[in-house]
Amino acid sequence: MQWLNRLERKFGNYAVPNLMTILVFGMALVFLLDTFTAANPDYEYYLSDLLYFDRDLIMQGQVWRVITFLFLPDGSSPLWIVFTLYFDWLIGKSLENQWGSFRFNIFYFIGALGSIIGGMITGFATNSYLNASLFLAFATLFPDFEVLLFFFIPVKVKFLGMLSGAVLLVSLILLPVPYKIAILISMLNFILFFGKEFYQKIKLFFWRRKNKTSWKNNHWWNDDDNNPFRK
Repeated sequence: MQWLNRLERKFGNYAVPNLMTILVFGMALVFLLDTFTAANPDYEYYLSDLLYFDRDLIMQGQVWRVITFLFLPDGSSPLWIVFTLYFDWLIGKSLENQWGSFRFNIFYFIGALGSIIGGMITGFATNSYLNASLFLAFATLFPDFEVLLFFFIPVKVKFLGMLSGAVLLVSLILLPVPYKIAILISMLNFILFFGKEFYQKIKLFFWRRKNKTSWKNNHWWNDDDNNPFRK
């Protein structure tokens, strides 16, 4: 991560503190305004209709959509929105406390830039994969943190992270090419921050497996009781 250290020394003073708080507040505001317009028959459109990513509309001059899709909440149920926004805030604040504001900014903005680039290639973009990258980073750094699944079953976040990773992997295999591009580019931040660590863990796993197998084989042939050629 030498490149990150150099960037932090040079541009660390320009970091946006409490970035996740700003994002969550924006999502909550969009949800409340959508709820208000839904209850008012005088309004034909929701606020979110003006914010989602659409490459054609962006090329027609609605350039704000390049950024505003990041503030779209995931869901329409008030209870679900409260839960997801709180959890998103908890993840973001935990990562910021662990890394510092600058590194968290870099992680988030690389993911956001990847989502935007993917959107310009495929024609659409969502913040779902970006939020998934935040969750995977959280599960990697805080694997033993417990959440209440269905509000009463305690589950360590590392298992949910594994499940999320498996879902993304299956999506990469089964979904059409535009979705594959969107997922891969949106996960660029996670790959840059954790790719080397995971690669080393995989190498260590196979090294241990190989050496364990070799030991068992050597043990078998050196064991008089089990060696059939010595009977």
